Amino acid sequence: MDDNRKKELLSLARRSLESAFDGPDCPVTETDERYGAFVTLRKDGELRGCIGYMVPVDFLEREIRTLSREAAFDDPRFESLRWEELSQVRIEISLLTPMKEIASADEFVLGRDGIMMTLDGRRAVFLPQVADETGWGKEEMLSALSIKLGLPRNAWKRPDAVFATFQAEVFSED
Repeated sequence: MDDNRKKELLSLARRSLESAFDGPDCPVTETDERYGAFVTLRKDGELRGCIGYMVPVDFLEREIRTLSREAAFDDPRFESLRWEELSQVRIEISLLTPMKEIASADEFVLGRDGIMMTLDGRRAVFLPQVADETGWGKEEMLSALSIKLGLPRNAWKRPDAVFATFQAEVFSED
């Protein structure tokens, strides 16, 4: 995706957040682009909200508008974003490649791949950039994924654990 298109999507995400506080929903110009996507909000470098779709559910522009608001107001890990915080929040967008099921966690490449684990009817995911952001090694990341599922840290080693990987094009506001 070229730099101008990335700026357009980031601007759309910003306008979507602004309009949530002070006006009607911002309009979008639809293209036929479809991606799984995540919108991540950071305040002072710390996670402030992150919501996404692993597979495309709508045209990209509508996804970005929706995910921006959901990251700000519907991420259950955080209180809703307040107007006073809006200028301090930086937006990051991750556009995902299609998911690829892998035979085992051994095929997961730390730093390149995002990973989704399914076990006991539960599913959890980490974007590729989580490895760099946390400094985790492969086993630490898989253990954290197990914990995110609400299971013991070594649950990823179970033979019934199912994994899928994906990559992401990640871009953010300066």
